[in-house]
Amino acid sequence: MPIYRYDESFREKGFRRIAGIDEAGRGPLAGPVVASAVVMPNDGRIDGLRDSKKVPEKEREILFWEILSCCKDVGVGIIEAEEIDRINILRATRLAMEKAVKDLSSEPDFLLIDAVSLTSLHIRQISPIKGESVSASIAAASIIAKVVRDRLMLQYHKVYPEYGFEKHKGYGTKEHVENIQNYGPCPIHRKTFEKVMSLTLPLEA
Repeated sequence: MPIYRYDESFREKGFRRIAGIDEAGRGPLAGPVVASAVVMPNDGRIDGLRDSKKVPEKEREILFWEILSCCKDVGVGIIEAEEIDRINILRATRLAMEKAVKDLSSEPDFLLIDAVSLTSLHIRQISPIKGESVSASIAAASIIAKVVRDRLMLQYHKVYPEYGFEKHKGYGTKEHVENIQNYGPCPIHRKTFEKVMSLTLPLEA
């Protein structure tokens, strides 16, 4: 498979502990941004592994457990909405990714990062565009990050049931927008996001 060949090309250059990194939750109006770092086995294959956005929810859960069971190492980093508001979403995304790398049991010797560079980490790295479609380890990280974030949003739904987080996971759907208009933002809404602010400003007379 091409996504496995991409990772293998770096192993052929002498790198032995390659971590793929991706995030979930940059775009939503509520909830955390979650990143994952995954070190794939050198010769292992996971059937159906691909970009999490192209995987149905039930299949993502199956792939999630397969990744955890067969991969060498998995790390996760989470930045909550309050911190996103404080430092902005791009910096929060990078910070979540850094946390995910540091959550690994040992440091990788090469990073494959989906479209973002992590200059604060002094590790060789490359940032392919649409990396989850070209790299197996980035695709695996996208699955882990997506499932972890979705589970967190299900927990938030229990605390704030009026927003319907179990359905849209904090994205700006019509239903979510209407709920913000009806109830105002809750503590996990990203108050610095323009769309959230526009829904909470009073209408001009």
